[in-house]
Amino acid sequence: MSFTGESKGFINYIYERYKNLSLKDITLVFEGQITHQVMKALTGLAEEQLDEVEDDKVLRRVYHVMVESLQNINRHAEAYEYRGHPYPGMGLVLVAKNKERFQVTTGNIVENGHAEELALFLGKLNNLDKDALDDLYKKQLREGIVSPKGGAGLGFIDIRRKTGNHLDYSFVKIDKETSFFIFTSTISR
Repeated sequence: MSFTGESKGFINYIYERYKNLSLKDITLVFEGQITHQVMKALTGLAEEQLDEVEDDKVLRRVYHVMVESLQNINRHAEAYEYRGHPYPGMGLVLVAKNKERFQVTTGNIVENGHAEELALFLGKLNNLDKDALDDLYKKQLREGIVSPKGGAGLGFIDIRRKTGNHLDYSFVKIDKETSFFIFTSTISR
């Protein structure tokens, strides 16, 4: 399925992906500008919705992944204009679950040049074992190159370390300059 740029929004694209998965229980969904106030509200809502989770460790991991993913959107989402309407730093978040796992999916607009770098970095993370991830995390803390927007990839490294699962990501090309970045983290129950 490809994004056509219609005014329905990106949330419909993500929802279409989820209809085909075994995760049918969508706990939280939001599309809009991700500010610090919105981040607090969304994490608070998720915490209420996930209160029945019997394992506090799993709940903390879901919460941590949400915070890291939302901070990524808050810091790195590109502004986008469609049919004369500006969309400043827009993003989406969707939390779904089944008996075996939770999935936190986020999406935001990125520049195509950045999409290539991001895909290489995330692919590298997926190929590292636990010890190599720990070493990379420590190295990034000590000497990590910080992007102009303040990121050193620590959030992605930490999500991969804490979930123990591979990161799922894709890029849907919007136009010559931008793509829609879809990032999914899986937290086993």
